[in-house]
Amino acid sequence: MESMAILNPRTGKSDFDLPVFDHDGVCAALLPLRNNQKTWWEAGLAYRIDSLLLLADALAENRQAIIDALVNDTGRVSESALEVDVTIGTIRRWCAQAPDLLDAQGKKKAEIPFIEIQQSYLPYSLVGVISPWNFPLLLSLVDAIPALLAGSAVIIKPSEVTSRFVQPLQTTLNEVPALSAVLALVTGAGSTGQAVIQQVDSLCFTGSVATGRKLAEVCAGRFIPAFLELGGKDPAIVCADGDIELAAKALCWGSMVNAGQSCMSLERVYVHQSVANKFIAKLVESVQKLSHNYPDIKRGEIGPIISEKQVQIVKSQLQDAKDKGAKIMCGGEVVNLGGGQYCQPTVLTNLTEDMLVVKEETFSAILPVITVESDEQAVSMANDSEYGLSAAVFSQDLEHAYSIANQLEAGAISINDASLTALIHEAEKQSFKYSGLGGSRMGEESIRRFIRKKAFIRNTGVPSPWWFD
Repeated sequence: MESMAILNPRTGKSDFDLPVFDHDGVCAALLPLRNNQKTWWEAGLAYRIDSLLLLADALAENRQAIIDALVNDTGRVSESALEVDVTIGTIRRWCAQAPDLLDAQGKKKAEIPFIEIQQSYLPYSLVGVISPWNFPLLLSLVDAIPALLAGSAVIIKPSEVTSRFVQPLQTTLNEVPALSAVLALVTGAGSTGQAVIQQVDSLCFTGSVATGRKLAEVCAGRFIPAFLELGGKDPAIVCADGDIELAAKALCWGSMVNAGQSCMSLERVYVHQSVANKFIAKLVESVQKLSHNYPDIKRGEIGPIISEKQVQIVKSQLQDAKDKGAKIMCGGEVVNLGGGQYCQPTVLTNLTEDMLVVKEETFSAILPVITVESDEQAVSMANDSEYGLSAAVFSQDLEHAYSIANQLEAGAISINDASLTALIHEAEKQSFKYSGLGGSRMGEESIRRFIRKKAFIRNTGVPSPWWFD
């Protein structure tokens, strides 16, 4: 099997050879999944729950090995440990909820009294998951877990940028034979993902808008559902009556966590002019307290830019902003530390809407702050985007906060906090505009994305009045 070199984001050096699955390799990996899926489905939900719980236990036992691999993949420690723990918790939560969510319920009378209806469902036989590099483990399994519980087999193609974790995950998966029979991981670049798309019955993709649109077209041509979680340029609105200290601390975290490399990162702030100076001062004060996790990876909050391709995007956006007159309140540079590329925690003001850092996804530790004259202007500017993933509103008048939230064209709005969609899993939300496609990844609806509903409709014995005489 061929391999490709993977860069370590902390050193900038290639230190891992990733196996590359070609088309034939992908087909060989998914053939047993299809063969085993019927047995997995017919074994029943209780059996699938028991198998997933065994995986959760195995992940807990192999926790440190997976964390170590994720650290090498991403260059950060605390987020990697949290990622493993959240994944384990996610498995156990879905196992607890699945019986109620997948209950087809009993027979019921139709509106025509002599007709009886019984609901049933079948899972999609093989679900494909193509996941990104910012949270490699969690985003590989966040869709796979409910799909497996629904009765599907699953094939996962993680990002080639961060696939070191696949080895310890595969070792863990091998400890649960019932699950390894219907769950496989294949590694490689775009051609590997293309082979997956051509073979599966349903696709979940997390990544860029540009790639997501291409995948949507392929899935449409194959007549299979595509569930896409794509990019964002999440806005926050700080009203004149907002709690300024709270907003500054929340938005510092919401924009800088995981070095800004998260789809739920706040990437634009619109603050009312009456409180702008105070808010910016508080925000800068909070952001300036952050430091890089170099040379000690266990110290500091801001890790390296994980993807080599992302480095140039961040540099270009910063340079464009500088060239067009943006004011750098703190940070403003991408620096080389020990071979890794780190974005300084950055706050920008004096911005215009034509700047790349205002209109395009940044995915880094950069927060542009724009002063507005009114909440109406803030809403208009926040909605003037091709993205609609999530947002935030800060106002001590809750009625006013919800009024603004209702006007925002985004799927999840945090009120007087930031990026709550990353923490609150039961809240159903969909992505607006080019930020995604398909049903909610969160909440009860999520697991139902992987089933096809059936109805058994029975005449209880009365001659149907619509028959021919």
